[in-house]
Amino acid sequence: MSVTTPKRVGVGLIGSQFITSIHAEALRACSQAEVHAVASPTAGNARAFAQRHGIPRHFTDYRELLNLPDVDMVVVGVPNDLHCQVALDAEKPLCLNLAEADHMIEACRRADVKLMYAEELCFAPKYLRLKALLDEGALGRPTLIKQSEKHGGPHAAHFWDVARSGGGVTMDMGCHAIEFFRWMLGRPPVKSVYAHMSTLVHGAKTRGDDNAILLLEFADGTMALAEESWTKLGGMDDRAEVHGSKGVAYADLLHGNAVEAFSSTGYGYAVEKAGSTVGWSFPVYEEVWNYGFHAEMAHFVDCVQNDRKPLVSGEDGRAVLEVIFAAYESARTGRKVLLPFETTAHTPIDLWPCASKDG
Repeated sequence: MSVTTPKRVGVGLIGSQFITSIHAEALRACSQAEVHAVASPTAGNARAFAQRHGIPRHFTDYRELLNLPDVDMVVVGVPNDLHCQVALDAEKPLCLNLAEADHMIEACRRADVKLMYAEELCFAPKYLRLKALLDEGALGRPTLIKQSEKHGGPHAAHFWDVARSGGGVTMDMGCHAIEFFRWMLGRPPVKSVYAHMSTLVHGAKTRGDDNAILLLEFADGTMALAEESWTKLGGMDDRAEVHGSKGVAYADLLHGNAVEAFSSTGYGYAVEKAGSTVGWSFPVYEEVWNYGFHAEMAHFVDCVQNDRKPLVSGEDGRAVLEVIFAAYESARTGRKVLLPFETTAHTPIDLWPCASKDG
């Protein structure tokens, strides 16, 4: 009796910078994926990216990539302000505001296209173990969850431009913490958000917030605290804590998977956004795997290949975006904001007119 081998999933990459390089590396490790093409509007970027990663086709117009018959899945790695149009053209969204999110979710529903929201923290091996402890009951009833993500600032100019990004560090990194909390707890509704934001260091570069603290209250009473910063030097910092009625657990995503090193001369690469490697540093190994990108891309490929429901969907992305809008409203008013939260604001930063000031 012969066994039919499933067809490998053809993948197209839209984008050619930092995050797309990570996606390409993760997909290369997935035996059921085959990257057929990459697209980037900047002259020469797609060609160089394709040569670097062994991708057979490259385009400056992403719509040519979308028309390829052998592309089953598209991974979008472009600036926030381009997400909507690329997503609608690909029918694979997420975006800058709630109206766009609703539009994209509906477009995918009508087209019967899987809408998969790329939140890698839900696939990070260490955080998967943390969630397993909580789900097993080892920590009892959760009372407080904390997650922090901090580094010295974005690597690309479009992150600093709030007209393109839609916000500062809350938009850039707070989104990870919000979905992390929802995923860890089994996605109960968020009841309220309180946030404080400020621009303390990078006011010459951006009108967005470069430091933020978000306090979320879930419907089941669990509290969640997110700490986000674009002003922490020395490389990426990503860690979480779960406090419960019967225990507590701490997870440091990078320091527990690194070599502690001192160098008087410095060396090539330590960790994302490390800057100088002179003195003490923590060179990591299998960085992309530790972040969860390998598991995330393998999961998405499996969803396409075997018609499975994604772990993180467009509806989850929309829920995260709603919390982000409520956070910027809270930072503006200095008050706790209740959810559901409705707004017609075009971007979250529009709700924080005191951008570049404490709020």
